[in-house]
Amino acid sequence: LRNTVILNKTEYAENLAAKYGNPLSSILAIAFVESGGGSSKNSKALNNHFGIVGKNNIGSKYKQFSSTEESYEAFCKLLTKKKYYTSLKGNDDFSSWVKAIASAGYSTQPQEWMRRINLIFNKYQLKETN
Repeated sequence: LRNTVILNKTEYAENLAAKYGNPLSSILAIAFVESGGGSSKNSKALNNHFGIVGKNNIGSKYKQFSSTEESYEAFCKLLTKKKYYTSLKGNDDFSSWVKAIASAGYSTQPQEWMRRINLIFNKYQLKETN
């Protein structure tokens, strides 16, 4: 059971996970939740699969990317600037990463955000990707 967004981005996300030292499962689950499974306005119009705030040309508060891959890379780079990054880099524990990202203010509703991330992690059996 796999979503096409997860299938289409797994190989690219694998490379980023290896490059930045964060779990593949966290990249894929967060991208899925933040992009509505690839169907959200931001993911389609802005190639933004992570809800990253920034400039665009459609009057939204979210950043526009030239490709979805650029969005994935920007997300991983964003994590490297957080205090928790150095202690978690290279750790494949999905839960530790999700809790740290939520605790650092990634979402305005961290408990609900973590619930949704974990739901996708389990629904699409992302444990197998780490």
